Amino acid sequence: MITAALIFGPSKLTITSKIGAVYGYSLLWIVIVAIFFMSVFAAMSTRIGAATHQSLLSSVKQKWGKGASIAMGIGVFLVTTSFQAGNSIGVGIAAGELFHTSPIPWVIFFNLVGISLLFFRSFYSVLERTMIILILVKLFSFLTTLFWAKPDMVEVAKGFTTPVIPEGSQGLIIAFIASSFSIVGASYQSYLIQERIRINPSLRTARNDSTTGMVFMGFMCTIVIICAASILHPKGIKVNSASDMAKALEPLFGNNASTLFLIGLFGAAFSSLIGNASVGGTLLGDALGLGSNFNSKPVRYLVATVMVIGASIAIKFGKLPLELIVFAQSVTIFVVPFIGTALYMVANDKKIMGDKANSPLVKVVAGIGLVVIFSLAIINSKELFFNNPLFK
Repeated sequence: MITAALIFGPSKLTITSKIGAVYGYSLLWIVIVAIFFMSVFAAMSTRIGAATHQSLLSSVKQKWGKGASIAMGIGVFLVTTSFQAGNSIGVGIAAGELFHTSPIPWVIFFNLVGISLLFFRSFYSVLERTMIILILVKLFSFLTTLFWAKPDMVEVAKGFTTPVIPEGSQGLIIAFIASSFSIVGASYQSYLIQERIRINPSLRTARNDSTTGMVFMGFMCTIVIICAASILHPKGIKVNSASDMAKALEPLFGNNASTLFLIGLFGAAFSSLIGNASVGGTLLGDALGLGSNFNSKPVRYLVATVMVIGASIAIKFGKLPLELIVFAQSVTIFVVPFIGTALYMVANDKKIMGDKANSPLVKVVAGIGLVVIFSLAIINSKELFFNNPLFK
């Protein structure tokens, strides 16, 4: 649930809103594809966490040396820190639109709330409960919006069962799959399951199911696409951000619909704000030998550092600077294939995994997932370095 909540942030909400607004129901099938591969890698990471008494980066260090472990930890920290500003901005915009105020005070307030959660003795339990509450808030908001939308269920079914790639949709398809099939999020799953096992050791031998959270994420993506396809697509209303969709709902269905969607946007942004920072702080702390669980003070300080950096950028610029987006994309292109390969190789290693090592079927399916990861990296490299005006 934590993994699902941190992945489904304001950028995911923007992408799903835009997919439905521009292409209607026709791209619903990509939800199944992305969630399928994400579920495979999240389950693999869960088994890594349950099978070993050492962290993922410790296993990486065991197989490839300290340099690989440090590179992976620093890479994840840079990725999460670069994208953290977007989560802060999302929280600020959602609360600002709800209360008709400037977003800046809300950016400061909710980052302080996020940092204060770190001082609870059992931060993991607080994080888990907070994420579940925020997921329920998002589900309530989007399901209620769906009630107003009155979708065409025949077209919904066709969107799932008849895969098509409309002209000009390739960029959004790549963005959706890349953001849903989150290797950074999947790698964090191993740390979360080990934190649960530390609190309750009997869970090591229990069935640790990561699929439920991924299905929830897919369900939320589906609802938002259907809402945008039902409401905005027929009227030709385009959206460039999730808050644009909330504004578009108001003249069509009144202030209540807009308010409910903004509450969902807030839930998405705040859950990502906390979760994303936790990923960056935990993996960097582990890479530097400072600990890998939430009881480690250095890990909590590193998590707070990610929040402070993200909030500072949001306050100074009010939006993500283009240079920061380019930097984040550059780091992601090089880091994500490396992390995906590391996850795959560790999960295949019977010396580390024992009877929880990948089965032949999982090896094949996850291998296809790796091909998808490397393909996305190659495509994004081409777009970033050859079609970006900053490099011309």
